[in-house]
Amino acid sequence: MILNNVIFREYDIRGIVDKDYDSDFAFHLGKAFATKVKNKFSTAPHVAIGYDARHSSPELADALTRGIQALGGHVYHIGLVTSPMNYFTTFFYDQINSAIMVTGSHNPPEYNGFKMSIGNSTIHGKDIIDLKNIITAQSYTNEDEGSVQELNIFDDYVNRYKEEFKNLKDTPIVLDCGNGAAGCVAKRLYEAVGLNPVILFEKPDGDFPNHHPDPTVEENLVDLKKAVLENNAAIGIGFDGDADRIGVVDDKGNMIYGDDLIAIIGAHVAQKTENKKIIGDVKCSDRMYNYLNENGAEAIMWKTGHSLIKEKIKSEKSPFGGEMSGHIFFADRNYGYDDALYAGLRVIEILNETGLSLSDIIAKIPKGYNTPELRIDTTEEKKHSIVAAIKEKFRENTDEYHVNLIDGIRLSFKNGWALARASNTQPVLVLRFEADSEENLAHIRKQVEDIVNPML
Repeated sequence: MILNNVIFREYDIRGIVDKDYDSDFAFHLGKAFATKVKNKFSTAPHVAIGYDARHSSPELADALTRGIQALGGHVYHIGLVTSPMNYFTTFFYDQINSAIMVTGSHNPPEYNGFKMSIGNSTIHGKDIIDLKNIITAQSYTNEDEGSVQELNIFDDYVNRYKEEFKNLKDTPIVLDCGNGAAGCVAKRLYEAVGLNPVILFEKPDGDFPNHHPDPTVEENLVDLKKAVLENNAAIGIGFDGDADRIGVVDDKGNMIYGDDLIAIIGAHVAQKTENKKIIGDVKCSDRMYNYLNENGAEAIMWKTGHSLIKEKIKSEKSPFGGEMSGHIFFADRNYGYDDALYAGLRVIEILNETGLSLSDIIAKIPKGYNTPELRIDTTEEKKHSIVAAIKEKFRENTDEYHVNLIDGIRLSFKNGWALARASNTQPVLVLRFEADSEENLAHIRKQVEDIVNPML
């Protein structure tokens, strides 16, 4: 069994297949997961297993199945689906008490991983470490005879939202599936609610031949921008490899950053719900938090990570939240998890209700001078040591800046802010900067990058 401990992340398990882990590990993960579910519910695991378009995904799903079966678990194979469809099973089907999605999300093709739910919660943190410890000690529950069956969830998933969005107007839109899992359902879902989208790169293909499957990076939106303008579309919507992250292009072909999207949706949701708490992550702009608070919401900053934001939404009973990275969570009418296909429909609904163009809505948000999310390739060790060095330099609050250590380090200056944190999914250092002028932006960046650059 190949097992590199770096695969155990804060909110999922992920690494390079046959380098960081192999199918034998997936078999043992299945046994560990079945053990954990048995211990929680004191009953046999009933696990939905789905997978994305990566070439390694079916083999890993089969290995998981064998591990779960070996301990008396019952597996429901749902096939090639999106991660949100995998989550959907734990809410929609009474007999399913857990789920595993085999996916590398937005990572390069050689990566793959596992997003896991027990009950209605996506596990993270200590629960991920528990799985590691069970595998290391091989402290599995007694073996028993399980079962496997195929379960087609497409009709139930599509019909659920066909009813919710039955009053949508036929809005001109473009979808970019990026050859990811979204292509298995996007056309069917959007046509079911009365839309007739132009669809790019619909066929799932684990090589991702047209562009990298991350719609929050602007260079991956070139084709989507072009198609929006050519088709005079109201909006362009892109999906990552497993369709839990959304990227948006407005009617003028401009990319919409994740925090601006959260600002638009969050203000709209807060107008319609009793609970005004809207959750954002530490990578989101001060402009977003200010805009939300000025438009009837109570904005709350929280840690980055899809599992962490979901849990915060639950604990705060919040109707809505999101991350700069394109994870968008609706709990007011949906189940509180991140579904980019659903999020796209909600944005189209906002366009229908307001009668405004997306570019006009965006224009209401005050502009700042900022960087996108800057992702610097490094090593697992360096990404943490660099953040530690920044924390050492900016150890405590002063008259010039305030220190927030909720996730990495976020420095709030009088005229802007800076963020440095270690990615939970890749050997990457994440930086972001914002200020009230180009000059102040450059000054804030220099203070942080003078520490970062010599250590790379």
